[in-house]
Amino acid sequence: MSHLPTLIADLALILLSAGVMTLLFKKLKQPLVLGYIVAGFLTGHHVPFTPSVIDTANVQTWADIGVIFLLFALGLEFSFKKIVKVGGTAVIAACTIIFCMTLLGIGVGMSFGWQRMDCLFLGGMIAMSSTTIIYKAFDDLGLRKKKFTGLVLSILILEDILAIVLMVMLSTMALSKNFEGSEMLESIGKLLFFLILWFVVGIYLIPELLKRCRKLMSEETLLIVSLALCFGMVMMASHAGFSPAFGAFVMGSILAETIEAESIDRLVKPVKNLFGAIFFVSVGMMVDPYMIAEYALPIGVVTLVVILGQSIFGTFGVLLSGQPLKTAMQCGFSLTQIGEFAFIIAALGVSLHVTSDFLYPIVVAVSVITTFITPYMIRISEPAYNFVDSRLPRSWKRFLARYSSGTETVNNESLWRKLLLAMIRIVVVYSIISISVILLSFRFMVPFFKENLPGIWGSLLAAFFTILCISPFLRAIMVKKNHSVEFMTLWNDSRVNRGPLASTILLRVVICVLFVMFIIARLFKASTGLMIGTAVLAVVLMVLSRRLKKQSILIERKFFQNLRSRDQRAEYMGQKKPEYAGHLLSRDLHLTDLEIPGESLWAGRTLMELDLGRKYGVHVVSILRGKRRINIPGGSVRLFPHDMIQVIGTDEQLNQFSEAMSNGSYIDSDVFESSEMTLKQFRVDADSVFLGKTLRQSGIREKYHCLIAGIEREKEVLMTPDVNAPFEEGDVVWVVGEKNNVYQLLIKKNVS
Repeated sequence: MSHLPTLIADLALILLSAGVMTLLFKKLKQPLVLGYIVAGFLTGHHVPFTPSVIDTANVQTWADIGVIFLLFALGLEFSFKKIVKVGGTAVIAACTIIFCMTLLGIGVGMSFGWQRMDCLFLGGMIAMSSTTIIYKAFDDLGLRKKKFTGLVLSILILEDILAIVLMVMLSTMALSKNFEGSEMLESIGKLLFFLILWFVVGIYLIPELLKRCRKLMSEETLLIVSLALCFGMVMMASHAGFSPAFGAFVMGSILAETIEAESIDRLVKPVKNLFGAIFFVSVGMMVDPYMIAEYALPIGVVTLVVILGQSIFGTFGVLLSGQPLKTAMQCGFSLTQIGEFAFIIAALGVSLHVTSDFLYPIVVAVSVITTFITPYMIRISEPAYNFVDSRLPRSWKRFLARYSSGTETVNNESLWRKLLLAMIRIVVVYSIISISVILLSFRFMVPFFKENLPGIWGSLLAAFFTILCISPFLRAIMVKKNHSVEFMTLWNDSRVNRGPLASTILLRVVICVLFVMFIIARLFKASTGLMIGTAVLAVVLMVLSRRLKKQSILIERKFFQNLRSRDQRAEYMGQKKPEYAGHLLSRDLHLTDLEIPGESLWAGRTLMELDLGRKYGVHVVSILRGKRRINIPGGSVRLFPHDMIQVIGTDEQLNQFSEAMSNGSYIDSDVFESSEMTLKQFRVDADSVFLGKTLRQSGIREKYHCLIAGIEREKEVLMTPDVNAPFEEGDVVWVVGEKNNVYQLLIKKNVS
C-alpha cells in the first residue's frame, strides 16, 4: 500500500468535515462561515474525540492563500467608482463607526491590562461589521428593498475599503513597533502613493493587455492570467512592505474596471470558495474551549461592547450624516456583529507574532454570538425607535427633523472648489507617476548609461532620457485645466480672480521646475542658477511642444477609456442607462427600456410602418438585439421578437405606450465605445440652414442619424416636433444621437 502524504490526508479531513458542516448549517439556515469554524474546531487538536489535522503549518500556508483569494474576490466586487456613488452619508457613518469602535476596543483591552498590540488589534477587529452575515440576514427577513438596507450596504462597502487601510497600518505598526505620529503619517503616505500608482498604471496597462489577447483567451487562460496578475501584485505589495492581502485587493479592484470582470469573478469564485473554506476551518482549529472558559468574562464584555457600541455609534454616525432617527437606528442595529475581517485581522496578528494566544478564540466566540443575535437586533430596531421616539422631548424632535431635512437641499459646488480639486488631483497623480519613473530610471537606466558611455556623456544621456520620460506628465501638470470651463468662467467673471488663477499656473510650473532640477542635481555638479535656468528652459520647451501635447492627451484619453470601458459595454448591452438619460429628467422626459413580446404584431414591421411617434408621441432611440445595438434606427429598420427598445417620452406618453403593450393592443407597427449617445441643443438663428425647413426636409434623422427629442418655442417649455412644421427663428432644438454624429451636425452646419 502506497504512503499517503500528510498534506493530502489533512486536506481530505478538512474538506470532509467542512462538507458535512456546511450541509448541516445550510439546513439550519445559518451562515456557512460558522459551519467552517465548527468544522475547524472539530478537526483541531483541542477536541480529543475526533480525528485531528496532523501538519498545521501546511494548513496555515493554505489559509494564507485563502486570505489572498478572499481579498482578490472582494476587489473584483469593488470598484473605485463606488466610493463616489455611495454618497456622503455612508462616508460619514463608516468613518464615525470605525473611529469610535476602534477607540472603544482599545479602551476595553487596556481595562483588562492586555498588551498594547492586543488592544490595537482588538480595536481593529470589532470595528468592522460582516457583509456576508448582514446580506444574508436581510435576505432571510425580506428587507432587501427597504431604504435603510441600501444605506447599510453602502456603509459596508466603505468599511471593507477602510479595513484594508487598517490592516496595512496595523501591520506597519507591528513590524516597526513604533507608534509615533510621524511614523503613522509616513505609512499612510506610502500607502496612498503605491495605491494611486498601482491603480493608475494598472488601469492604463492591464485592460489594454486583456483587449489585445482577447482572441487567445479561453476560460482556462483567462483564469490563469488573472491569478498570475493577482499573485504578481501580491509579490509587489510584499516587497513594498505591505501585506500580501493588500496586493490581492488592489489587483482585484483594477480588474474590476475591465470588461472581463464578470467572467473573472465567475471563474475565480470556485477557487476562492475552496481556499476560503480552508482559511475559516483554520480559524476554528485555533479555538481552545479551555481558553474560552478561562476568558468567559472578556468574551461577554467584548460581545456587549460590539452590540451596544455598533448600535450607538452606528446610529450616531448615520444621524450625523443627516438621516432621520428611524433610518439611523435601523442601520445601527443592523451592524451589531463582527465577521470575516475580524478573522483576517486576527490571522494577521498571529502571523506577525504580535498578539497573544487568547485573542483569536475570544474574537471567534464573539463573532459566533453576535452572528446569532443579528436577525433579532434587526427586528427590534423599529420597536426600539418607537420607544425612543415616544420619550424624546419635543425640542429634540424638532431639531432632528430640521437637521435631517437639510440632506434634501441641493449642494451647489463653487467653481473655485471644483477647479482646485481637479488641479490637486492632477498634480498628485502625475507627480506620483513622475516620481516612480525617476526612481526606476535611477535604479536601472542611469547605471546602464554611465557604464556604457564615457565621461559626462553617460550622465547627459541619462538626464535627457529621464526628463523625456516624465515630460508628458509634467506638461499635464502645468497645462491641464488652464482652458477649462471653470477656469475661463472665473477668469472672465472678475479681474480679482485673475491673480489667484495665475498663481495656480505659476505654482504648478515651479513644481515641474523642481522635478527637473532634482534630476540635474543628482547627475551633475552645477551652480543653482545654471540648474534653474536649464530647468526653466526644459519646461518651456515641454509647454511649446505640439508632439508632447498630443502624447499627453493620448495617454490620458487611453486611461479614461479603459476606466470607462466596463460602463460603456454595459450601456451598449442595455445593462445600464446612458449618461444622457439623466439630463432628460430636467425636461420632464424619460428613457425607458421595453421588450418586444414574442407574439407581438410589431415583429417584422418597420418603424415607419408602426409610426410610433404619431400614435404615442414616443421616440425609439436604440434597439438592443442580442449583443448588437442599433442607435437612432431609421424608418426602414424592422423590429423582431424580444428586441429591447429604448424609448424617450414623457411619463404620460410612456404609460400609455406601456399599457398598450401589456394589454396586447399591438400597434401596426465593431464597437460599443463609438456608440455612446449624447443630448445637445442648438438655436435656430436668422442665418441657420434649417430656418424655414420642416423636420423631413432638414435630413437631421436620415442624413445625420440624429433625433430631435423636442423643441423649445417661446413660452412652450418643450414640445414634440411636428415633421411637417417648419423651424422658426429662436427655436431651441434638442438633439439626441451618437457623439460623432451630433458634433458633425453642430459643427458642419455652423449652428450655435
